[in-house]
Amino acid sequence: MRIAQIMAGAAQGGAELFFERLSIALHRDGEAVLPVIRPDPARMARLRAAGLQPRGLRFGGPLDPLTRVRAGRLLRDFDTQIAVAWMSRAASQAPRGAWPLVGRLGGYYDLKYFRRCDHLVGNTRDIVRWIAQEGWPADRVSYVPNFVDDFAATAPADRAGLGVPAGATLVLGLGRLHEVKGFDVLIRAVAAIPDMHLVIAGEGPERAALTALVRDCGVADRVHLPGWRTDVGALLRAADVFVSSSRHEPLGNMVLEAFSAGVPVVAAAAEGPRELITQGVDGLLVAIDDPAALAAAIADVLGDRGRGAALAAAGRARYEAEFAAPIVVAAWRTLLGDLIRKGGR
Repeated sequence: MRIAQIMAGAAQGGAELFFERLSIALHRDGEAVLPVIRPDPARMARLRAAGLQPRGLRFGGPLDPLTRVRAGRLLRDFDTQIAVAWMSRAASQAPRGAWPLVGRLGGYYDLKYFRRCDHLVGNTRDIVRWIAQEGWPADRVSYVPNFVDDFAATAPADRAGLGVPAGATLVLGLGRLHEVKGFDVLIRAVAAIPDMHLVIAGEGPERAALTALVRDCGVADRVHLPGWRTDVGALLRAADVFVSSSRHEPLGNMVLEAFSAGVPVVAAAAEGPRELITQGVDGLLVAIDDPAALAAAIADVLGDRGRGAALAAAGRARYEAEFAAPIVVAAWRTLLGDLIRKGGR
């Protein structure tokens, strides 16, 4: 297949990273893939290192009519058979042509941006349900989950380099330092549990506020904010428990990554974690914005190592059955092939 992958996203983010992973995986499986992206140098370099030839366009919004014209020319020159537009901006500026246009949603986006699309793909069943509820034809939307890397054999990160003493219990949070991620709730939860270290790996606008909260809670010696890290697998493998404290999380790639790494998961019951986690089987769910409940669940997992190991093993089994790369890439290839044959319908 000749597949155009169109992404107008930011330099960092879960959807952007999965766009790269899927583009590279489809290419490695023998498909011809044309990534059309904003010209972020690091993303360009990663895609080129994998053997792809990305093309950069401005994607400047409604006042940028040239992007769609130039994208159309790129897709025609590539002999595109099908195009996948990732998120709202790419979908609204993607060119129409002889190819079916697929919109990929990783959240509850306004569907007005996807009205040019022939078919939509949601990465959770709840997003698919919501798309149909919003009036999109149910036979023109499909569920295909994300995949994440297999971290089973990844070496753990050096705890000392994170500021965590040898033998200490390590709780891990990952993600952008933004209010929606609920890291303030996680800090308050860990502050209530003695002798426990918390690492929150990420960067963002809430750094100053979170640093102040750490100081105010009196836990500056055991809460660490190392900044943005790319060694997610190593961090997870070094952790005793992974916590997703998000107030809003459409999917939760980090839950899948924790499943892959075989680390027990505790999560606030936002949309994605609520769908992914079977309570008490492969993780623990607690109410959103409840530091006491979060602290109790963390202590529960860490106080019973046998239970923590059972949760981790069940999460790993879920990863292998549903979220490993070969399974998800095969699902994408099947769907795209079917849509080519049916003209996108």
